Amino acid sequence: MSKLLKFLKPYRVAILTASGLIFIQIILELLLPTLMGSIIDIGVAGGDTAYIFKTGGLMMLIASIVILLAIISIYLSSRISMAFARDIRGEIFKKVENFSLNEFDKIGTSSLITRTTNDITQLQQVVMMSLRIMARAPMITIGSIIMAVYKNARLSLIIIFVLPVIMLTVLIVTKKGVPLFRSIQIKLDKLNQILRENLMGVRVVRAFNRIDYEKERFREANEDITNTTIKVNKMMATMMPAITLALNFTIIAVIWYGSINIDRGAMQVGDLMAFIQYVIQSMFYIAMLSMIFIMISRASASATRINEVLDMESDIKDPENPDITEIKDGTIQFKNVTFSYSGAEEPALKNISFTAKPGEVTAIIGGTGSGKSTLINLIPRFYDVDSGSILIDGIDIRKMKQKALRDAIGLVPQGSVLFTGTIADNIKYGKDFATGEDIGHAIEIAQAEGFVLSMKKGFDSIIAQGGTNVSGGQKQRLSIARALVRKPKIYLFDDSFSALDFKTDAKLRSALKDEVAESTLIIVSQRVSTVIDADQIIVLDRGAICGIGVHRELLKTCNVYREIVSSQLSEEEIA
Repeated sequence: MSKLLKFLKPYRVAILTASGLIFIQIILELLLPTLMGSIIDIGVAGGDTAYIFKTGGLMMLIASIVILLAIISIYLSSRISMAFARDIRGEIFKKVENFSLNEFDKIGTSSLITRTTNDITQLQQVVMMSLRIMARAPMITIGSIIMAVYKNARLSLIIIFVLPVIMLTVLIVTKKGVPLFRSIQIKLDKLNQILRENLMGVRVVRAFNRIDYEKERFREANEDITNTTIKVNKMMATMMPAITLALNFTIIAVIWYGSINIDRGAMQVGDLMAFIQYVIQSMFYIAMLSMIFIMISRASASATRINEVLDMESDIKDPENPDITEIKDGTIQFKNVTFSYSGAEEPALKNISFTAKPGEVTAIIGGTGSGKSTLINLIPRFYDVDSGSILIDGIDIRKMKQKALRDAIGLVPQGSVLFTGTIADNIKYGKDFATGEDIGHAIEIAQAEGFVLSMKKGFDSIIAQGGTNVSGGQKQRLSIARALVRKPKIYLFDDSFSALDFKTDAKLRSALKDEVAESTLIIVSQRVSTVIDADQIIVLDRGAICGIGVHRELLKTCNVYREIVSSQLSEEEIA
């Protein structure tokens, strides 16, 4: 957790101010029991009404100042803790944005969400409570003990005997609770993952009638975290009764021995009342301090998880001295590229070599799991190759800045992703300063003009979260328009025509020819009709290239391609 304290440095002045106010507040609070005791001993016992009113008024003034200082310090601690959480949350988001897909695979999306929300909230609460209580609890406890010793040194031995017992109880309970808190956060990750999968896959769950199965899966995860939380809360719940019991017995002992001292004339009633107040103050803040220790135990588990994210270094980094800052041509060349996913038994791609030139259409086809999408993901450098190299304009992409590389690419991923907002906002995601004319042209080329203009607000029509208010084909066309408005040097279409009917598919490819005439175009598809007119068709099988050429050449030389064609086209269409 100490690593995260650096996020508090910008708020040092506010922390010092809050601490100063708390210090003044503590001094004033320690005076109140003594003043109360003097009223009893001097004012009441002596019948001095004027002294009672004078000292009582002073107590009311001090109490008012204490309340005012408490309000200001609480306000400052709340502001500091919220700003602390905001800064860590922003730093995590910034860090995650720079992660490669490999880091996402390691941590998991559900865990990242939990760490960015629940774990940071735990830290925020600890910082807020620490500023409110952590600073004042030890000072008031020590101050109360000093004042108690000042009132009666022999009677204060009772406190010195009880304090180690309480501290030992807190230490034992805290030590047993820390592992359980870590377990709770991990189980919260699992619960979040199951919930997220069910919400995103609700159609699949219902289509396969697996509602009861998913309910049971969620119930098991929910009961697991519930039982662990109950277990740790039971353990922690024993602490407060134990401290309260110790406090009550301490007060009984103080009253017992204090009354004996009064009877002997060694102590006054007011001093005993003040002594009891100091005992209550010290014990109360020890109890509060124990609650802080519980929160720190849980927050330490959260801090460890947050530090895992902040300390994780991305596999993909920009070079210190990049070879180029802007891609001019867009020629892509794969040289003996081999790539494996983390933990995989076999490479996803093996010895891939080909060249994709500007002005030409390079199509990639192959069976499911042959490595088509993997190949596409290597070009924007979402992953780094194990061996070999990928060159653009003759420069290894690992020697380029990621921004310069990705600025030159218009990618349409396999799963079309739309963001909440208008259609125009989604298209502008590809180019911030795109004009209305640019957007209209991109939508026209993507064959989306018909359904966009049929909407009531046209380009200003709202896209719901995840694009749920448009069909799969409409999402694909809007995703294509988003890539087109960018006018990049390289276009990557990862099975981006799968939801389109054959007529729309043909129109779109025809419109693309003139639009991308000077750019490098790579199309991944499982449809033969989509790739049949490509200048170069690359056939993948089990991660390796088994054929490169045009349609008619591959029909003669590549068995895998011939099987794919025969499974989709009739003999007349093949001829």
